[in-house]
Amino acid sequence: MTRPPAGGPARRLEVLRAGALTTVQDQGRPGWAHLGVPRSGALDPAALRLANRLVGNPEDAAGLEITLTGCALRLTRAGTVALAGADADVWIGDGRLGDVPTGDPNTGDARRTGPRPGVHLGDRPGDVGRPLAVPAGAVVRIGPARSGLRTWLAVAGGIAVPPVLGSRSTDTLSGLGPPPLRDGDTLPLGDPGGDPAPVDVTVGPPTPAALRLRLRLGPRDDWFTPAALDRLLGTAYTVSPVSNRVGARLTGAPLPRAVAGELPSEGLVLGAVQVPADGQPLIFLADHPTTGGYPVVGVVDDVTPLAQARPGTTVTFHGPQR
Repeated sequence: MTRPPAGGPARRLEVLRAGALTTVQDQGRPGWAHLGVPRSGALDPAALRLANRLVGNPEDAAGLEITLTGCALRLTRAGTVALAGADADVWIGDGRLGDVPTGDPNTGDARRTGPRPGVHLGDRPGDVGRPLAVPAGAVVRIGPARSGLRTWLAVAGGIAVPPVLGSRSTDTLSGLGPPPLRDGDTLPLGDPGGDPAPVDVTVGPPTPAALRLRLRLGPRDDWFTPAALDRLLGTAYTVSPVSNRVGARLTGAPLPRAVAGELPSEGLVLGAVQVPADGQPLIFLADHPTTGGYPVVGVVDDVTPLAQARPGTTVTFHGPQR
């Protein structure tokens, strides 16, 4: 668990640029579905655990889940950060913009322009997959993901926002936990509890261009025609741009029903493949609702690969027997 900060100047993380969607996440709050609360937590729990180990945190410490466009952060006191997940450019510096020389050195012309976005004085590059020392007041800039979709950042001491039902995770569906980060936000940090890992770099798994997901049919596969089940297991789908932490929406061949009408709402689990009225499958992720009224044709064994699935990624399903 994250230890609250001791006396002295406050350890804080200032959000200079939040990016498209950056949220506080830990390993989630399982065990509350009977009260209508989903587990939430990092979409790739192992990646966040790795980032925490790299900075000397407990594996369940809270960090940041950064989606696609990167972000910029400032530490008010010296500390250690680490990133895992999607590869991205990382720069550590004071955040000052530098003048850019535009003259011709062959003629002695040394004219300079004013500050240009993206050019910073004193920046040094970092890497995803290793502990990075950050001086007090320095800015950590994380660029857009080169491949994949999400990167997880851990800070020594962990993010110490108040827990809700035992977790500091943002639940984007219910609103539990801290809201998604905005420019100008400030997050409290706990005190470091261990030394950074003595490693040069760790290499994460590559981001595949296509996903093959194992599917267990049921509980409502009998609501679909045999042709629909053959189609589900025999054709490719693509990830829709309207996917999010609640679920990965797929587009492709619609699944015709054998049973008309609607179900009373029933329980949903992580990985449930629900089929709304348009026949397009929806795979529920960490912030999924705990009940729903559309039939669930099957459940995906492991949804972790979908954490890095950009819109347009190809998805195919196979049954346990294939």
